Amino acid sequence: MKFSVCICVYDKDNALYFKEALESVINQSLLPNQIVLVVDGVINSELQEVIDNFTIESDRVGVEFDVYYLKENRGHGEARKISIEKAKYELVALMDADDLSKYDRFKEQVEAFEQNSNLSIVGGQIMEIIHNTREDISIRSVPLDNKAIRAYLKTRCPFNQVTVMFKREDVLKVGNYIDFYHNEDYYLWVRMYLEGFEFLNLPVVLVDVRINEEFFNRRGGLKYFLSEFRLQRIMYREGIISLWRFLFNSAVRLILQVVLTDSIRGFIFKKLFREKVKNG
Repeated sequence: MKFSVCICVYDKDNALYFKEALESVINQSLLPNQIVLVVDGVINSELQEVIDNFTIESDRVGVEFDVYYLKENRGHGEARKISIEKAKYELVALMDADDLSKYDRFKEQVEAFEQNSNLSIVGGQIMEIIHNTREDISIRSVPLDNKAIRAYLKTRCPFNQVTVMFKREDVLKVGNYIDFYHNEDYYLWVRMYLEGFEFLNLPVVLVDVRINEEFFNRRGGLKYFLSEFRLQRIMYREGIISLWRFLFNSAVRLILQVVLTDSIRGFIFKKLFREKVKNG
């Protein structure tokens, strides 16, 4: 099965991490047929140099590399949407500009689709690593089978976005990515849930995700809470969750994202929502 990989980059991305992310896409046991890169606004010369060099490298290994430049920064959701629209193949895998795909990632995901043609999305687990040393820190685990994923969606986002591979036509059917302030992916999964699409997460780590001290800070603040609240309200109105679940989910998010300090929020996420990795 042929597939595309969609990546977005913007001016504040780290050039070295971006280079390593692109390299992880073509140093695979199963190469993609196409890489779509959306450049979200004006970028610095270091990032442009990475793109220029990768154009040569992708041509060497026989992978089509299509780059689209946006004149202004339009945000992650819009850039992701455009990349999916530009993808040529039935299956589309997502990547971020600073994460690292594991060697067998695409092979295992394509095999899952080949084994079950009813699947719409195949994701997996992520390993969170220290951004500069790449030391393993923790694993964000998500449920595996369709029933468990659909149940988990009622409380938290059931996919690690940077791991997913999906059927392009199914994503386009529900309207593709829609701007939703840090929750574009969750909102997409909710709409696919409503269409009855079948989900799967593989039990293995597919992507190493770089994190730093600001990683959990971005998951707080009034604006972030209001985005989450809107999404919970949509799920309630669509009959996905009960009134009690809507109130409970909203209350938990209000405490985590508005009431608590960044340091306490980070501590809770690390202790309750992550599986610590034992090094050595």
